Amino acid sequence: MAFGAIVRRKFTTHLKLQSLCFTNQLFSLNSQTQQHVFSFHTQSTGSGADGLPSYMRGAVFREPNKPLTIEEFHMPRPKAGEVLIKTKACGVCHSDLHVMKGEIPFSSPCVVGHEITGEIVEHGPLSDPKTVERLPLGSRAVGAFIMPCGNCSYCSKGHDDLCEPFFAYNRAKGTLYDGETRLFLRSNGKPVFMYSMGGLAEYCVVPANAVSVLPKSLPYNESAILGCAVFTAYGAMAHAAEVRPGDSVAVIGTGGVGSSCLQIARAFGASDIIAVDVQDEKLLKAKIFGATHTINAAKEDPIAKILEITGGKGVDVAVEALGKPQTFSQCTHSVKDGGKAVMIGLAQAGSVGEIDINRLVRRKIQIIGSYGGRARQDLPKLTRLAETGIFNLSDAVSRTYTFEEADKAFRDLNEGKIVGRAVIEIM
Repeated sequence: MAFGAIVRRKFTTHLKLQSLCFTNQLFSLNSQTQQHVFSFHTQSTGSGADGLPSYMRGAVFREPNKPLTIEEFHMPRPKAGEVLIKTKACGVCHSDLHVMKGEIPFSSPCVVGHEITGEIVEHGPLSDPKTVERLPLGSRAVGAFIMPCGNCSYCSKGHDDLCEPFFAYNRAKGTLYDGETRLFLRSNGKPVFMYSMGGLAEYCVVPANAVSVLPKSLPYNESAILGCAVFTAYGAMAHAAEVRPGDSVAVIGTGGVGSSCLQIARAFGASDIIAVDVQDEKLLKAKIFGATHTINAAKEDPIAKILEITGGKGVDVAVEALGKPQTFSQCTHSVKDGGKAVMIGLAQAGSVGEIDINRLVRRKIQIIGSYGGRARQDLPKLTRLAETGIFNLSDAVSRTYTFEEADKAFRDLNEGKIVGRAVIEIM
């Protein structure tokens, strides 16, 4: 046999052996991967595939100023880096109400609800084993409304509250970060969008970076507000205002978020804590949450009263929690020279706040917007504050509703019938 033919035959045989070896390795790897992925699902219980039901119910917003409708969905399934949560409770928040009234544009139809507690029942395929270890199947969980991707330029610096995919996909398009929703109607398979995780449903899919373990000592119902009301307040106080012991703080608007600001200010050691509202009932409850002074803005000038309380100087930090041009102005005029006016209240789209430019410049007034906390850093801290009793959850939640009463809950919120925060019990 010619030398060239011998070389070609040996080379071909070598290639076949390499190919067979690679195929066997690939088959082994694939089997291990399937086994690894399968292990994420088999511990769930229920009646459908992987022990889960085949469908669930969610509260759907379809058009402004129309009632929410309870509709059936195919069971949502998480993808890599996501978890499926069996929802136990969901908070009733003005942010959802803004969407439902058409004041803030959002994709519809959508499932609303964005502060939740529940049980981890599934991990998405190919999820990081560290995530699976951190959030074991069956564990109790709380979810934050700002759901960080963990990889963008802001998340990589720890600024989860500015996560680019969250705003580009969820807030702009009503999807998760692959550009797709996880919600499809059982009747016709049509997609329904998600406001955050679409938490006003029996199950919801949440990016794992937005989820923290909920201690067994904390109840599901009251703890739901950790994901927005308390989360937003903490972001304002810790990151925007950077409240220090001895600071004077005014909070304008003492609903669910504003009253949480009072509690966080007290926890941070603020001295004078001034609550401003137009309802005496809310102001009475504000004293439970740490307010040292209360002002009814319907009966007296809040700016003049704040100046009187602070010896004519104004407060170190003023927080606006309503999202109205009038209270925006009150907030900026309540702070002392060099003080911080922190805006956390969402407004109707197109609303504009006015500011005295010369005072802003000459007196070094700081105006800071704050949307919420940083989930990976802050959510575990908030559960600890609640667990130790530093943050009072039981008094913060004033009313509960059943899942079937979801629309009534938001009607009551719109009519000012809820003092503090309300929670919807789901399962």
